[in-house]
Amino acid sequence: MAEPTIEQVKQMRTAVLGAAAKVPGALIGLGILFIVLGMVGIAGQTLFSFVSINVLGAFLIVGGILQGVHALKSHGWKSVGIQAILAILYIAAGLYTWAFPIPALEVITLWLAAIFFVTGFLRLVSAFQHRLFSEWFWLVLSSAISILLGVMIMNSFPSSSLWLPGLLIAVELLLQGWSMLFLGLAARSLTK
Repeated sequence: MAEPTIEQVKQMRTAVLGAAAKVPGALIGLGILFIVLGMVGIAGQTLFSFVSINVLGAFLIVGGILQGVHALKSHGWKSVGIQAILAILYIAAGLYTWAFPIPALEVITLWLAAIFFVTGFLRLVSAFQHRLFSEWFWLVLSSAISILLGVMIMNSFPSSSLWLPGLLIAVELLLQGWSMLFLGLAARSLTK
């Protein structure tokens, strides 16, 4: 089989990267933002853990209020009662998170383990979809590190729940930032 021409490789990159090929600056900018946020998180792991759990609590409360308002305005919809119960559960979960941050951090630690396993697997799938590009190695590396982080969480639970969520979120932001940066650079090379 003959090697593809430069023009064919560019067409394949455009087809694989899709809309990202049209706005590489957005990927590069998001990558840099995520890298900076990840470095801030690594500098203050425990603080980042408590900030993260408080932000989650706020999102749960706001989401519950919005869902409750929606349920009250949806007369005649068959699942209004279910939506109202879900709204109450969201608000209760948000208040619990604020009132009891340490148990909430322990739960978040277990959720993070699951998230790292899933994102690692999905990045591995994405890496194989992008294997025609030299940058695909970074997706494989990012995948392997995410899966390894999931294993580390399970091995150190629950003693490290105070600092581990902040550290892992920071590392995940760094990995995602570098992945986005390199994909943005690959997309930008299409325009040259």
